[in-house]
Amino acid sequence: MRVVTFNILNGRSPDRHDVDIATFADAIKSLDADVLALQEVDRYQPRSGRADLTAVACEATGAEEHQFVAALAGTPGATWTAATGAEQPDSAAYGIALLSRYPVSGWETIRLPAVPVPAPVRHPGRFLPSVVRDEPRVAVAAVVETPRGQMTIANTHLSFVRWWNGRQLRLLARSLAHLPRPLLLTGDLNMGPDRAALMTGLTSVADHLTFPWDEPTTQLDHILADPPLRARTSVRRLPVSDHLALVADLEG
Repeated sequence: MRVVTFNILNGRSPDRHDVDIATFADAIKSLDADVLALQEVDRYQPRSGRADLTAVACEATGAEEHQFVAALAGTPGATWTAATGAEQPDSAAYGIALLSRYPVSGWETIRLPAVPVPAPVRHPGRFLPSVVRDEPRVAVAAVVETPRGQMTIANTHLSFVRWWNGRQLRLLARSLAHLPRPLLLTGDLNMGPDRAALMTGLTSVADHLTFPWDEPTTQLDHILADPPLRARTSVRRLPVSDHLALVADLEG
């Protein structure tokens, strides 16, 4: 059983401003994931050719079960607002997605508290940081009927603000406590593996540097487990995203 988490940068590569849907689909297909957790996912955005990237990924993987959860509704620079979950299914949005080739017996969405104040962000090549307001953050969990038995698999993309993403992660871990075990918590947590394990009490399944894509220096993307699970793990550099895809082939 292969589980993959991948921050897709809305389907483009770091040196492009547009999205080639065929390239994106081929990249997703090459991962051959049974369960695929995606972050920075566009739906009907002009910058990604107004495609539904979750639907593209489903077709590429053969996943019949899927859930896209919007963090933001509207279009960047125009009507960008926090999503509530009440948006129309054909409206433009941005968020996360979880896909499964196996049946899903239940879905759960968790909306995480947003950073209450603007925060400084440093940019490569710039001396001074810019001050921005962080986007809303969400998580999605699925109870998946796998060949290994029933599992809960969750996906999220946490804040880049260090003093806040720990709070989000602790809240998420508590919100998942009632769901069936084993639990896999996946996603771009915007923190290193030691801190992620400390905040959740979960065990890292895959320890690899995942960011930036060209010369990775840190692990932002994680697959955490409760109880600990054994897996053969790797990272994949693909022609989309500024992150590497994190791959875990569960054993046993």
